[in-house]
Amino acid sequence: METGMLHLHNVLRWVILLLLLVTLYQAFTKKESIRSSSLWLMIAAHTMLLIGLYQFIAGRYGITKGLPEGVELMKDSFYRFYWVEHPLLMIVAIILITLARGKAKALNYKNTGWLLLIALIFILVAIPWPFREAGAGRAWFPGM
Repeated sequence: METGMLHLHNVLRWVILLLLLVTLYQAFTKKESIRSSSLWLMIAAHTMLLIGLYQFIAGRYGITKGLPEGVELMKDSFYRFYWVEHPLLMIVAIILITLARGKAKALNYKNTGWLLLIALIFILVAIPWPFREAGAGRAWFPGM
């Protein structure tokens, strides 16, 4: 189950990035269809949050598994990324996406756009890209 959840979590990142770019475009071009796209973005982000919380708690490197002997959390870049940096930045990004959804419902395009742009930056920083240091990176697509 861990592998399936990890793969689903990985695939959902592309869905969220695509929806985020579409919604950002709609915010800056002031399209009313932002109401539905922001809803789908928020649903995908919250689904990703639930899967991520499962991974954080019970996944392969979850907190219930504990740190390997002799590893200090903040000195080990792998565990620091997956236990501190990634969850914190992603939760902040999801909060921003949720706030942007509220602004999009009111058709407040400027605030929606800025909130989504900041969320996009946080997400891009927190994604475990393949070129990330110390083995923290993941493949572009699951199983590759």
